[in-house]
Amino acid sequence: MNHTRRLGALVARKFFGALVVLSLLASALPSARAQHEGHTMSAPARPKAKAARKPAPKRAAPKRSTPRRATRRTTQPATRRTVATPAGGGAQQSDPHAGHMQQATPTPTPAPTPDPHAGHVMPQATAPAPRPAPGTTMPQQHQGHGQQMPTQQPAASPTPGGQQQSPMVDHGSPQMTQQQQQQGPEKRMVRSGLIPEGPVVTLDQLERMATERNPTLAQAEASIRAAEGRRRQAGAFPNPTIGYFGEELAFRAAGDTSEHGVFVEQTIPLGGKLGKSKRIFEREREQAEIIAEAQRMRVTNSVRMLYFETLGAQQLVELRADLADLAREAVEITRELYNVGQADRPDQLEIEIEAERAEIESLRARTDWEQAWSALGAMVGDPGLRPARLAGSLEEGAATLDQEQLLTTLLSASPEIRVARAGVERARAVISRQRAERIPDLFVNAGVGYNNEILERDGRKTGAEGRIEVGVNIPIFNRNKGGIAAAEADLAIAERELDRLQLSLRTRMASSFRAYRNAQTTVEKYRTQVVPRARLAYEMYLGNFRQMAASYPQVLIAQRTLFQVEVEYARALVELRRGAAGLRGFLLEGGLDAVGRPGEGDERTEKFQLRSASDASGDSDNQ
Repeated sequence: MNHTRRLGALVARKFFGALVVLSLLASALPSARAQHEGHTMSAPARPKAKAARKPAPKRAAPKRSTPRRATRRTTQPATRRTVATPAGGGAQQSDPHAGHMQQATPTPTPAPTPDPHAGHVMPQATAPAPRPAPGTTMPQQHQGHGQQMPTQQPAASPTPGGQQQSPMVDHGSPQMTQQQQQQGPEKRMVRSGLIPEGPVVTLDQLERMATERNPTLAQAEASIRAAEGRRRQAGAFPNPTIGYFGEELAFRAAGDTSEHGVFVEQTIPLGGKLGKSKRIFEREREQAEIIAEAQRMRVTNSVRMLYFETLGAQQLVELRADLADLAREAVEITRELYNVGQADRPDQLEIEIEAERAEIESLRARTDWEQAWSALGAMVGDPGLRPARLAGSLEEGAATLDQEQLLTTLLSASPEIRVARAGVERARAVISRQRAERIPDLFVNAGVGYNNEILERDGRKTGAEGRIEVGVNIPIFNRNKGGIAAAEADLAIAERELDRLQLSLRTRMASSFRAYRNAQTTVEKYRTQVVPRARLAYEMYLGNFRQMAASYPQVLIAQRTLFQVEVEYARALVELRRGAAGLRGFLLEGGLDAVGRPGEGDERTEKFQLRSASDASGDSDNQ
């Protein structure tokens, strides 16, 4: 009986246990099916397990000078959900496409976060990331793979406009300000104090100042007045000679035999000597006027060349200052990259050297600008002229010149050619004057007096009487052959000087136009090819950086390259404008050189002087 009762109780307990197992299996089957379909079901509470052994911290990866490769982007990134847990618990992230949940163990401070869009490692803030509390789990799923991954980025915080900021942007990463992104590289830097903003000086003002104050122009005008004075003097008639004469002055009876009176002596040039001498100095006055015109062109060309040179120096000062600012900014960014292990010490030293060189070039550009202003002030006749901002642009008015047309105009209308032609005419006038020297001048002497001699006829004094003398020089010993030969030789020199000057101008034109053409080709290449490509590269890097597809140092490098290209472009523009000014100004330079005077030996005038008959030695040329 007892045995049967015990057997019944055992069977009842086994049956009850089977029912419990079946009920548990029935309750677990829908949860597994729902989890497989992408739904997360809350698991039943489990008893607290023993504390797991704390994993050993992983050894930090060695520093690398090159950026790490970013993880490959997927076409459809997985959407993550964050489920908040009570205090003391970690956040759970579930992937609806995976269906698996993994718990990540607490990890040490993460390394610099890679950019998933670019493949460049951006430095994070220097402050260490907060560690999770003990026992806090940070699960993360990635497309169904059960790997434990450290937390990549904090959740993006929404902006007032509704857009989310990139998780890459933090206070520790080198970023461009909004003003720097909106402005171009030409106006990005603050240039206060480099070039005065006012008053602005124009080219017309400088040319007007040079016309009023340049001392060489006053010298040229005085030379014209001097030539006019010599012309007037050469045509003047010789002055007569007036004197007293006394004859037969007897010491015993001075009042009985003496003669007293006054006379007038006049030399009358014959053979048109006065007119011929006047024509010589008319040619000299013509030369003086052309020399003055050439000097005005020299001053104008010099002012324009110095204006373009100063304008280019002004632009270079601003560009060099921007380059120096970029170099300093690159030093700071390289220092930040070095602090986070993304740059080596040699990289930092190299960029620091480049920054120092940029500072030196900036100071040199400032000195060149001040020197150009000093030369410009001296050219306009105002040494105390203070540097100011110049108006205008190097790219304005750069028209293409025609070599054949310039050469034709140069050989026909150049002031140097005109001075040489006037010199030839002057030499011919000198020959005509020297040939007229052979014609003798007329000598006339006339006077009146009183004769105290007593006449035997009536015993009275002779009384008043007159006298006259007329004579000519007989060209027997001196026929001025030497003067004529010298004048003919001077004419040959003047004619050969004109030929030499024409050939010299052709050579100078070829050399100057070659330099102008080279500068024009350089400017055209930079304007159409180099500068647009450098600007396009900068804008592409800037756009990629805004989309987090490029690092900021790459933006700096592209920007620095653009500035350097613009510096070379500005120099080529200066050479182009200087060459064009020289070609349009008949290749005349030297606004402060000494002004040549007609009749003097000078490298810019004819090299012969006037010789008159009075300069001859008087020796016979027939010996």
